Amino acid sequence: MKTLLSLKSILPLALLFCATSISANKIISVADFGLKPDSRVNAVPFVQKAIRACKENPGSTLVFPQGRYDFWAQHAVEKEYHETNTYDVNPKILAVLLDEVNDLTIDGDGSEFIMHGRMQPFTLDHCQNITLKNFTVDWDIPLTAQGTVVESTPDFMEIEIDTCQYPYIIENKRLTFVGEGWKSSVWSIMQFDPETHFVLPNTGDNLGWRGYDAMKVSRGRVRLSDPNREANKFYPAAGTILVLRHSTRDHAGIFIFHSTNTKMENLKLFHTCGLGILSQYSKDISFNDVHIIPNTSKGRVLSGHDDGFHFMGCSGLLKIENCSWAGLMDDPINIHGTCSRIMEVLSPTRIKCKFMQDMSEGMEWGRPNETIGFIEHNTMRTAATGKITKFEALNKAEFIIELSAPLPTEVGAGYVIENLTCTPDAEIRNCHFGSCRARGLLVSTPGKVVIEDNVFESSGSAILIAGDANAWYESGAVKDVLIRNNDFRYPCNSSLYQFCEAVISIDPEIPTPEQKYPYHRNIRIVDNTFHLFDYPILFARSVDGLTFSNNTLIRDTTYQPYHYRKEGITLEACKSVIISNNKIEGDVLGRTVKFENMKSSDIKISKNPFFQKIK
Repeated sequence: MKTLLSLKSILPLALLFCATSISANKIISVADFGLKPDSRVNAVPFVQKAIRACKENPGSTLVFPQGRYDFWAQHAVEKEYHETNTYDVNPKILAVLLDEVNDLTIDGDGSEFIMHGRMQPFTLDHCQNITLKNFTVDWDIPLTAQGTVVESTPDFMEIEIDTCQYPYIIENKRLTFVGEGWKSSVWSIMQFDPETHFVLPNTGDNLGWRGYDAMKVSRGRVRLSDPNREANKFYPAAGTILVLRHSTRDHAGIFIFHSTNTKMENLKLFHTCGLGILSQYSKDISFNDVHIIPNTSKGRVLSGHDDGFHFMGCSGLLKIENCSWAGLMDDPINIHGTCSRIMEVLSPTRIKCKFMQDMSEGMEWGRPNETIGFIEHNTMRTAATGKITKFEALNKAEFIIELSAPLPTEVGAGYVIENLTCTPDAEIRNCHFGSCRARGLLVSTPGKVVIEDNVFESSGSAILIAGDANAWYESGAVKDVLIRNNDFRYPCNSSLYQFCEAVISIDPEIPTPEQKYPYHRNIRIVDNTFHLFDYPILFARSVDGLTFSNNTLIRDTTYQPYHYRKEGITLEACKSVIISNNKIEGDVLGRTVKFENMKSSDIKISKNPFFQKIK
């Protein structure tokens, strides 16, 4: 009898467990809501219904049967977001919105998602445990254009443009591209090698093209000239592929906002309207086999409109593995926080602050119980720390912070604040940083950072460790960075952009660096291979604990030296520097170690007769 009773009591529990397990693994297909692949109908309303069903079934997987799906602005949710490093064009048009959705996998099964017009393909807002995998994102008419030089003379160049992918008009002598609900004129041009698809060396941002004349030659052929020679332009050789930059950065490709434990696998973003994948105030993010690259099947060298992966104010672990970037119009990875300036001390525990960059305005800078640092902006010294009890927005640019304890007496108006809670660790492995408009990897976080087993072919500096409270206001003094077993190839640092002082550039913006107040700490550059056509290998300012050891330096002759720096290693206001046991192959040019605002004894060179100190 006891056995029978226990079975009766156990059976409902077992059935409940099975029901829960089935619910947690429920497969929901967009086809269940009437959406068929390759139909060219607007997928937006169908996907919205499918997401509502997924929200009611946490743990489910939303599947797209393989094919093409088109997304238009009609029926899309419009919502205001203040996205960092993005112009404040609101409301954002959201093709797929996950709003407070938890425990969901979206599996594209190899499908292609085609966007139309200015929109944000995916938005994750206050979500947990979301996985996106197995799909591509692209536009038939991208928000950047491309052409090929077919004739070049001292007075003009003629370019050929695919009018199906990049429809255009000439308006008031301006080459103006038109799309689905938008038009915008060319304001910058980038040059790419037609064979390698690298940014051509020493071109960088040389072609500004804010003033020029355009005229029609024939269908798909345009002549560009600069009759006043105001920009001192030179015309690229015939065959050069040009990326014709127009429009503005106004929507991310994927926006991860106040979300936790986000995973992305086997994705290709062939284009975006702004930053590629933007993560803002989010925690624990992993990308595996995610690529922001040109759609070569469409003959493109262009990919994203701006940065590839951009992380602002994140925390936990950022894990990036087996990813690649190429043809971007800005940096493949940028990890940072945002500094703001104290404008007025309202009371011992209340300060009025301001976003100093217009592309930061409107953000919720901090939350209760988060720790902040107070930075003296001339030396970038953190004078003290405090804790937030309340954040109050006054307008898009200004806000008030209430503190749990009175300000230190030395902290006042003009100081800068940094959020020290929203700072992640980062692991970046087995990735390919292809040739993009600017640098490769930008990292500014005090968390533990490991950069290993990557290939760098960036147009500018391969790695930039910056941080500043005077210009871009991107915060984050590093404390623990390991750069190991990477391959720095040509064309690293073959064009000059901001902060490109060497292949690895540690270049915080400090107006008056003082050695006794080092900004960065504990950076180890070991066991890497550098293929060097020019002099500058490493530039470092304001670092305590810098190691450059066991690296292999190989002379490359793909391009001629051009950089204004003629030293291999340049050090400014650093201490505890170790340069040891580096292997030299060929006639490597950068043989000297130049130092300023520091003593020769701050640099220990061993097993390296190649390097010689100069002051």
